[in-house]
Parts: sequence; C-alpha cells; structure tokens
Amino acid sequence: MMAIYQKELNSYFKGMMGYLFTAFVLIFAGIYTMAYNLSGMYARFEYVLDAISFIYLIGVPILTMRSFAEERRQKTDQLLYALPVSMSAVVMGKYLAMVTVLAVPVAIMGLYPLILSQFGAVSLPTAYGALLAFFMLGACLLSVGLFISSMTENQVASAVLTLVAVLLLFFMGSLAEFVSGEAAASLMALCALVLVFAVILYVFSKNPIVAFAVAIAGMGALIGSYAFDSAAFEGLFASIMAQLSVFDRFYGFIGGVFDLTAIVYYVSMIAVFLFLTVQAMEKRRWSE
Repeated sequence: MMAIYQKELNSYFKGMMGYLFTAFVLIFAGIYTMAYNLSGMYARFEYVLDAISFIYLIGVPILTMRSFAEERRQKTDQLLYALPVSMSAVVMGKYLAMVTVLAVPVAIMGLYPLILSQFGAVSLPTAYGALLAFFMLGACLLSVGLFISSMTENQVASAVLTLVAVLLLFFMGSLAEFVSGEAAASLMALCALVLVFAVILYVFSKNPIVAFAVAIAGMGALIGSYAFDSAAFEGLFASIMAQLSVFDRFYGFIGGVFDLTAIVYYVSMIAVFLFLTVQAMEKRRWSE
C-alpha cells in the first residue's frame, strides 16, 4: 500500500495538480478571511469555512478524475491487478494520497485562527472543530469521487459525474424541501430511490433477476408500511434526505456544535464508498 501511496502522492506534487489544488483552496480561504474576519470584524473563523465549502464542487472532481479513469484509459490498470497486494491496499493507497493532498491546505488554514486570535477573541475550540468537520467533509466527498472514477474510463466523464454527485449532495437538503410533506409524496419519492438503488445494483452485478427482486421487495415493503401506517410517511422523505446530507451535517459545526454523530457518519460514508470502489475494481479484474 505504501508504494501505491508514494507513487500517487508523487504524481500530485511532481506535477501541478497538488499545488493547484492547494493554491485554489488557500486563495478562497484568504479572500473570505479578509472579507469576514479582517474587514467585517467577525471573530468567527468557522464562517470562512462555511463560505468556502463550495470549493469542493470544483476541487473534488478535479482531484479524483484521474485516479482510476486514467489508469483504465491507458490500460495501466492491468499493472494494478498484477501487483502482489490486495485491491483494498491499492484503493487505500490512492485514497490516502488524495486525503494527504487535501490535508495540506487544511493544515495551513489551521494557522489562521491562531493568527486571528492575536487581534481579537477567537473561539479556538469552535474554529478547530469546524476545521475538522471541513476536512472530514472533503475526505467523504473524495471517497465518492474515487468510486465514480473506478466506474469510468474517461477523465472528463469521471469529473462530470463526480460534479453531478457532489452537486446533489450539496443541494440535497434544499431539494428535499421541494417534495411535498404529504405521505403519498414521500412514498413515491422513496419508491424512486429504491428503483435507483436497483439500477445501481444491476450495474454492479449484471444480474437483472437480483436487481428486479430487490426493487420489488423494497417497493413492496414501502407500500405495505404505507398501508399499515400512512401517517408515518408524512415528511419522511425530507427528513431522510436531511439526515443523509453530508453538507447539512457540516453546517452544525459552524453553529458551534461539535456533533460526534456527524464524524461517525462521515467515517461510515468513507468506508462504504471505499468498499464499493474495491468491489468495482475486483469485478473489473475478473471480467477482463
């Protein structure tokens, strides 16, 4: 794993990608620190992190698009399959290299609250709690981008699909509010999610019987539950989307609340998408 990690990290910093990503994050962090903390006289560095969270919409697709997609385009992924290490080690090596690239600007931003505290009363626990959440949010989104890259052969396609995925996660809480709070609307929305899950399952397994069975079972369970207690479905879809939104969980830290469940959620999301990435690569290994 360390060999993969070092190779990937060298590719980021021997080229321009790592430096561009670091500069991109720090430029926006500097602009908003100047606007909020220095010019605006706000002693809340976490407001800066809230304002720059949108940079993940651009940074994550760019950072992850080449991880596996480029390997597959150049056919060098066959070398990965031939390495005397498990596919889990390969995936972890690539992922940890990306997380290290993310950690560089985050570590530099860790100096900002200390500098600002020399000019006013800055709540360091709140600032560093928000900075940790900002880093965990980025690490979570990187795992999503890595998974998408493992499913595509083209860097542009990987970047576009990752952008769409991050956009959906960014607006998930807001989009859920457009769904009516009525029980029937929640039922229809949840059934649509079951169908999407069944399609994803088919893409992985290429087994239409299993995908169809999951779709029927899931929709049947939802319809049966709705028939038993329709009142429980009122506002259910919006509530589920709010709980699943990775960005909404980050916003809690901006308000000064250190939400341990959010950290656990981020770690769980990372584990799930890394697992899916490993399965996608294993499937391709044995299908070629």
